[in-house]
Amino acid sequence: MIVVTGGAGFIGSNLVKMLNEQGIDNIIIVDNLGSSLKFLNLNKLRFKDFIDKNTFLDKIDKLGKTDLILHQGACSSTTQTDVNYLMKNNYEYSKTLLHYCIDNETDFIYASSASVYGNGDNGFMENPECEYPLNGYAFSKFIFDNYVRKVYSPEKYKSQVTGLRYFNVYGYQENHKGSMASVPFHFFNQAKETGEIKVFEGSENFLRDFIFVEDVARVVNFFIESGKSGIYNCGTGQERSFMDMAEIFVNLYGNCKINTIPFPDHLKGKYQAFTKADVTNLRKAGFNGEFTSLEKGMEKYLKRLKENNGYF
Repeated sequence: MIVVTGGAGFIGSNLVKMLNEQGIDNIIIVDNLGSSLKFLNLNKLRFKDFIDKNTFLDKIDKLGKTDLILHQGACSSTTQTDVNYLMKNNYEYSKTLLHYCIDNETDFIYASSASVYGNGDNGFMENPECEYPLNGYAFSKFIFDNYVRKVYSPEKYKSQVTGLRYFNVYGYQENHKGSMASVPFHFFNQAKETGEIKVFEGSENFLRDFIFVEDVARVVNFFIESGKSGIYNCGTGQERSFMDMAEIFVNLYGNCKINTIPFPDHLKGKYQAFTKADVTNLRKAGFNGEFTSLEKGMEKYLKRLKENNGYF
């Protein structure tokens, strides 16, 4: 049996789809649906049961043998200012699951974040010298990675423990994320409503490592199959600007224009101007897959947005 926390969310639901395509449906989805439309992400998926995130830890010992936990659940808002909440939800919850896994010989693959690198002054390699989070969300991911480094070693435990530092993921089933959804999702809705898309001033200088969600699923599947432990970047190793993304979108969508707007004050000092995954360790681990180009990924995503509003 496989448990996917955050299984109704963006990346989580894409991982469940990936498992379904391999004929796997003995899956427990754990999530907090709240008042959002996140439940729509589950409509096309096959799974055994759904358990609310707030009661899951009380029920985990009664589930029977769990082979793997894909821990994708977290508060992912980079603008969340209640750090106590982030620590409880992202850090303490993850610690509990980690110890359950190593105590029960259950494999554990969890979502970390490229946000741990902050502004990237010291590079983007999985090395403490490169890490300096700039917001509460990033800190909650950073401190859990460090906790894993302290308590886990593959020589001591039989469980696989793997953290994947997602870079800027975009793609299907992120509708519920609101302001935290990817830029292509916002472009699509802006173009549909007004005939124009908005980019911040200086967007040609804001460079990110954009990774298509299908590629994220392939990386996760590689680690499921390989059993490799460790903390790894999950990005393409290529940087593109937000203006590149805007121009690609306009070319694909047609009949819309780009409108430049002032950079918002509330993001100043908390915004990564540059990200680029160092994929050296990912390649050394044995992942040799090709990554989807930004042009092709946006083409596939826009097609799904037009056909089914981004859902499966």
